Amino acid sequence: LGFGDEGVEVVTDSGRGFLCDLAVGADGAGSASRGLAGIETQAWAYEQHGVVAAVRPGRPHEETAWQRFLPGGPLAFLPLADGRCSIVWSTAPDHATSLLEMDDAAFNAALTEASGRALGDVEVTGPRGAFPLRAMFAKAYTRPGFALVGDAAHTVHPLAGQGVNLGFLDAAALVQLLAEARDAGRPLGETAVLRRYERWRKGENLAMTFALDGIKHLFGSPLPALARLRRAGLGLVDQVGPVKDLLIRRAMGLVGDLPDAARAG
Repeated sequence: LGFGDEGVEVVTDSGRGFLCDLAVGADGAGSASRGLAGIETQAWAYEQHGVVAAVRPGRPHEETAWQRFLPGGPLAFLPLADGRCSIVWSTAPDHATSLLEMDDAAFNAALTEASGRALGDVEVTGPRGAFPLRAMFAKAYTRPGFALVGDAAHTVHPLAGQGVNLGFLDAAALVQLLAEARDAGRPLGETAVLRRYERWRKGENLAMTFALDGIKHLFGSPLPALARLRRAGLGLVDQVGPVKDLLIRRAMGLVGDLPDAARAG
């Protein structure tokens, strides 16, 4: 990845080169393109690992995401189209290691118990993995001829499954602004065009990053006072319909300064 007056030069692993007006970094949290573009990040660790696997629930998931808050961290079941679920089990690093070392039968039993049998007996259907959890945000989303989207620009705690929603909204916002620039005959990599994207998405993403960080610490604290606050707050939200609906819509990515594509959905 090289930047010059002629545009952005992208060279693939095979040695093939391309010259373009704009390159988009969508290569994940460890983004190589972000580093090549000289964009710095800020991050903090959660002292937790996320254990991930594909599992088959004993009962239909009903195309619904399920989550249970445990003392060591949240356990999330995300529905897949083939009837299985993808799980993210946030837990202490030593517990994550023990979960990976279990045979399938022991892991199935531990996961079923931890889930409270919300989806019946659960059976793992493939390999398991784990990765350290941290929050990260890029200090800049763009430079002339370059833009970051998704996990390359920000990562959040997986407790509410918001990472993918934020990435989709980044992509939709960037596409919308690029289409407007094209229609106006402006270069796609123009600084003014890309800064509009950065101003639009950076604030929204930072707000969600810090909101999830606060929720993580609230639910992860063993202090009795915070436990009482959690129970009272959740009970109040459940009883106040408009507030509950607002939180659901926010979690679904249907609230805020949305791109046109998201509004149409």
